[in-house]
Amino acid sequence: MPVNEISKVIEILRKTVPPHPYKSRDPFRVLIATVISQRTKDEVTYEVAEKLFQKYPTAEKLKDAPVEEIARLIYPAGFYREKAKKIKEIAKLIWEKYKGKVPTTLDELLKLPGVGRKTANIVLSRCYGKDAIAVDTHVHRISNRLGWVYTKNPLETENALMKVLPRKYWRDINELLVMFGRTICRPQAPKCDICPVKQYCKYYQEKESGGGRSA
Repeated sequence: MPVNEISKVIEILRKTVPPHPYKSRDPFRVLIATVISQRTKDEVTYEVAEKLFQKYPTAEKLKDAPVEEIARLIYPAGFYREKAKKIKEIAKLIWEKYKGKVPTTLDELLKLPGVGRKTANIVLSRCYGKDAIAVDTHVHRISNRLGWVYTKNPLETENALMKVLPRKYWRDINELLVMFGRTICRPQAPKCDICPVKQYCKYYQEKESGGGRSA
């Protein structure tokens, strides 16, 4: 897809997609919330993250919290017991190694337990204003459906998007496609009939022509 068409799609989505409900730009809160979000529905993530931060709002406080208490607060997030251990370790490292400040580079963020490229890039883009593309399941699925990329996994998608997506959109693309994916371009039964960008979508065009490829 030509760059000008990609830009058109993004500008249309900016006007039509609802804003992301999680407003925090605090690096520590965004980091921990994103760790909680792994294999967990968004609405559950936001609810349990707020419960956790109400009691333990900083790395200094969270590092001393009992693992069992962290697990209780973030239930029913998926794999909550394992995440509780990682969250405590992250808080301890941030407080002791990084003097209470969440790292500002990809390499340092990736050293934290339970932190992969998606989580790291969300922190970098949302909290530190750095040009980074955070690829989750929504970004991977939708960018392939639209025909921007043809990739098999999130890392391939991140690298491919860096080549075709104008840099000015890198920071916003995750939140934009997450909300688009939750409301219209859903994993199953996407709402193509009301999609505001279907005229630019390879998946929709192929489906309409009778040669639809897998979603």
